[in-house]
Amino acid sequence: MILLDTCTLLWLVGDQERLSPRARDRLREHAGELFVSAISAFEIGIKHRKGKLALPLEPGPWFEEAMDFHGLAEIPVSARIAAHSTTLPALHSDPCDRIIVATAQLLGLTVLTPDALIRAYADCDVEW
Repeated sequence: MILLDTCTLLWLVGDQERLSPRARDRLREHAGELFVSAISAFEIGIKHRKGKLALPLEPGPWFEEAMDFHGLAEIPVSARIAAHSTTLPALHSDPCDRIIVATAQLLGLTVLTPDALIRAYADCDVEW
């Protein structure tokens, strides 16, 4: 099962040419087994509010439409995931990415991301 990080979700929806060939293959191979952390909705909303991300809709409706259109399932940020993210080595300073790593570790998911800092976590399976 595959967990998309936020930039992979954004590229899947709006700029698929930025996805690696391997990422495109994995998305096809795992259709119906693709997940996104709820923290990605938060991250997208913050970037949009700061003017760093243009979207055709407000972040909430955009996220819902993206999830539905691409057949993605949302994973909530539980207390267990949040607490685990605080125990990770300080390799990545972005708390959203640390939540994604913690989610993958606790649920046994592979993260689909180009982010080298996420790849640096030894106990996190990453592909790109």
